[in-house]
Amino acid sequence: MSETFTIIRIEREPPLAWIVLDRPQVRNAISRTMVEELLQALDDLEIDSAVRVVLLRGEGSAFCAGADLEELKVVQQASPEENLAAGRQLGKLFRRLYTFPKATVAAVHGSCVAGGCGLATGCDLTVADATAVFRYSEAAIGFVAALVGVILVRAVGEKRARDLMLTARPVPADEAVRLGLVTERVSAGQHIERARALAGLLARNSLSSIRLSKELLAALPALDLEAAFALAARVNAEARQTDDCREGVAAFLEKRPPAWRER
Repeated sequence: MSETFTIIRIEREPPLAWIVLDRPQVRNAISRTMVEELLQALDDLEIDSAVRVVLLRGEGSAFCAGADLEELKVVQQASPEENLAAGRQLGKLFRRLYTFPKATVAAVHGSCVAGGCGLATGCDLTVADATAVFRYSEAAIGFVAALVGVILVRAVGEKRARDLMLTARPVPADEAVRLGLVTERVSAGQHIERARALAGLLARNSLSSIRLSKELLAALPALDLEAAFALAARVNAEARQTDDCREGVAAFLEKRPPAWRER
């Protein structure tokens, strides 16, 4: 596996692994290099059998301040084709994180802006400490929260997404919980430990169950009721045939912890 990263790092705590955004001097702003490194890190961690849950956090005073301002200046001089390619690559990252087959947890503190919101809400669970402030700021600079909006609508619904995308207002952690952006809010400085505790709960569960559950959840919003139940029936049948289901049922009947097969 490749871990030659320059602006992120991986911290392994088997069965957990942290991806750390490590550009504190620019509040972990997202650059093209960061996008590439995050994609590579996710590839590495997906195939690592020692890792059952991936966590994401930012180094320094903020989780992520959104797009790198220096790169935004360059974007204004880029061709339409170059801008489309860049947008597709960032969209690839958000989609990869949202559909990652293992469980993911974000630990957020400080500023979480624009693309940073995409990273935070793209994870399965999002823990924010009392200092966290979320902002879809794009409309305030003449941009559009297009890519992050795909995840936002799924997280909070269209009406709330309109509020956040059109007003570009800051959202403190308590309100972020009420809106559905965040799973839970904790005291300042407690986000890492709480995220680690939640990841520990996730790590106890079946990898195949988590993978199938995430595939189902990703597909359901686009389906009508009949198609949704048809898909659910297929997933239900597939789950029954997995080694993990057989082991889980046996463990339940024998009153012992399951011994999941590593893959």
